[in-house]
Amino acid sequence: MKISRIARLSAIGAVAALALAGCAANEGGAAPDSSGEPSASTLEGTLKATGASSQGAAQQAWVAAFQTANPDVTINYEPTGSGTGRENFIAGASDFIGSDRAFKTDEFADGFKTCASDAIVEVPLYISPVAVAFNLEGVDSLNLDAKTIAGIFAGTITKWNDSAIADQNEGVALPDLAISPVHRSDDSGTTETFTAYLNATAPDVWTNEADGVWPIQGGEAAQGTSGVVQAIKAGNGAIGYADASQTSGLGQVHVGVDGEYVAYSAEAAAALVEASPLEEGRGAGDLVFDVDPAAAPAGSYPIALVSYLIACEEYEDENTAALVKAYFEYMAGEEGQQAAADNAGSAPISEGLREKVLAAIDTIKVG
Repeated sequence: MKISRIARLSAIGAVAALALAGCAANEGGAAPDSSGEPSASTLEGTLKATGASSQGAAQQAWVAAFQTANPDVTINYEPTGSGTGRENFIAGASDFIGSDRAFKTDEFADGFKTCASDAIVEVPLYISPVAVAFNLEGVDSLNLDAKTIAGIFAGTITKWNDSAIADQNEGVALPDLAISPVHRSDDSGTTETFTAYLNATAPDVWTNEADGVWPIQGGEAAQGTSGVVQAIKAGNGAIGYADASQTSGLGQVHVGVDGEYVAYSAEAAAALVEASPLEEGRGAGDLVFDVDPAAAPAGSYPIALVSYLIACEEYEDENTAALVKAYFEYMAGEEGQQAAADNAGSAPISEGLREKVLAAIDTIKVG
């Protein structure tokens, strides 16, 4: 892995950088001096990151704010898709990654070349609804239950005026037009989130297990979140799934939950995640939610993307550890979460979850 660094921190600078928990979370990295004025940042260097395209808008906001507060730091985040990001982290090609799913425990077997140990930090810093978005002339929204959504993407419901759709949308003029489902062509955590929802809520219709790779033939494939959105916009009759922050201007599906139809929103997505337990059997810094869409409480939105920021618990390089830790603390902080919400429409994590996340980030160190 080739990463340019402007300079390594001195021992004193590294200690100062690693002590920036509260400051980085709330002030973007610059600590106040004894007069109460912000002091110059001691952080410097470059981080290389890849991963979830769903985080693209949030990362733009996070990187801009963090680099403004820390002018000698460069963070290069490339939205390659979650699968590529995880591959890069295993291979040692990224200092940290974003992923729309956490590493599975059986993926730990071969270790992570990025890290000085097998322990990793996974924290859910980007929570967002996955919208089921469509392009149907004259129609802005539709009510669809889980079985109908599953039937559309499984290819068993093929026309927009099918009775399964019409019966849930009385008074809506539905055309005798073929449905064109769009899915991701790349290995995607968004796809895994969506297929997990289909399998959990309509297993008789969608018989495939959750998977980051689209499991069936048919439909149109598109690369990345932007590719899916572009494909939907390009064709009247198209429907697909994508991070809600990037579906502006498209028709939106209100999803059936417990007898009512719920429009996506950051708050409704957060309600699903907050009601979910953490997976057992993981390390202290490995905070992974066990989200069950079939158990979505009333009023929650059942297709919620829980996208993780993933780092090493131990790095070989002192400066890399300092930079990653400070950046993660900023993203987890109230200011960082609000920046993502403003720029990407994501759901800020709760104060209770933030406490757990910051404790996990605090485990990052030099091996």
